Amino acid sequence: MAAPQRLLLENAQQLVLVCGRGEEYLLRDGCARLAVLRDASLVVGLDGRIKAVGQADVIRQQFSGATFERRIDCSGKCVLPGLVDAHTHPVWAGDRVHEFAMKLAGASYMEIHQAGGGIHFTVEHTGKATEEELFSTFQHRLERMQRAGSTLVECKSGYGLNLEAELKMLRVIERAQRSVDIGISSTYCGAHSVPKGKTAAEATDDIVKNHLPKLRELKESGEIRVNNIDVFCEKGVFDLESTRRILQAGKDIGLQINFHGDELHPTRSAELGAELGARAISHLEEVSDEGIAAMARDKCAAVLLPTTAYMLRLKQPRARKMLEEGVIVALGSDFNPNAYCLSMPMVMHLACVNMKMSMNEALAAATINAAYALGKSDTHGSIETGKQGDLLVINSSRWEHLIYQFGGHDSLIDYVIVKGKVVYQNERCGTMSSY
Repeated sequence: MAAPQRLLLENAQQLVLVCGRGEEYLLRDGCARLAVLRDASLVVGLDGRIKAVGQADVIRQQFSGATFERRIDCSGKCVLPGLVDAHTHPVWAGDRVHEFAMKLAGASYMEIHQAGGGIHFTVEHTGKATEEELFSTFQHRLERMQRAGSTLVECKSGYGLNLEAELKMLRVIERAQRSVDIGISSTYCGAHSVPKGKTAAEATDDIVKNHLPKLRELKESGEIRVNNIDVFCEKGVFDLESTRRILQAGKDIGLQINFHGDELHPTRSAELGAELGARAISHLEEVSDEGIAAMARDKCAAVLLPTTAYMLRLKQPRARKMLEEGVIVALGSDFNPNAYCLSMPMVMHLACVNMKMSMNEALAAATINAAYALGKSDTHGSIETGKQGDLLVINSSRWEHLIYQFGGHDSLIDYVIVKGKVVYQNERCGTMSSY
């Protein structure tokens, strides 16, 4: 008898592989040729990895004697890779709903920031919250992201600013990494803003001399696992040279560079990131042509955040220019108190409508390319043998409905699967038992 397996998804009308040849990422031409199988099935093994993908009759014959912990009939439905959210700020206390009213009345992001609102407002409330309070709200947000199809999420600190509060946030992220189903890429973002009472130079010194050595110690002891380092490189926050010092110091302790750049003003962040070997740069609303060329040359991913440009009424990132120049374009929700969106399907829709991306490009940007931006495209972002079994089943005969139906993911998504285990099931699909 064949070996037991964890999951069989069979008879899918469309099985969207995204990649079929082990690609690390997809550029524009690759996105135009997304790999899609019809009348297909897949098997996830007991180790949580995809064991086989192919035509339904071939898989049926190959595994004819196998037993499965779970079988799901996907007739008339589509199977896609789990979505990857490449940029979020999900650990914080309080909210900034009052600032949304201020923005609607015409106040700019920096005007609110300079008046003591924005990041500083959240820093104050987060500093007062206990780890337990922060974990409880963080867990709830992750669950909502998961129900919307995200199976791997980048999660930043950055609302602490002092070492003690930053470590509190990172401990909360670490706890979630060990206890929740959704995958997490952890980012230290202590340079999210200049703390009150400090200059940018003083804050930079504190981060380089105190924060990062402590992080290195905790990483080496296994207490806190951090993957990336982030800086808000922006006029009036951290300038180019301060950003360079912090990012280089983070790289020196083994962190991937993945930072905020060229959002509100052209700062040449993209050029700096390419020079330092950054894995990804986010925002890029004000990126220069030279910066785009540098990112394309050095395979530095652009993590575009259409929700932020939409909610802050910023200039849209030049996604088409980046795609045409050969940049690896990824997407993130930028979930935070200033841009409250937990849904990558809505992010993809906004990317198509406001940034003129095709649906194929948006899906690649929210799967394989977002995984690349997190250094995870060898295990996530596509449906390929050997990769982690993170999957979505949607109740539609065409995968494009996930983007087309703006805000419709609640009724479209039937199952969210992580490592071959169903972690969310739409109530209309009955109980959690096999069919």
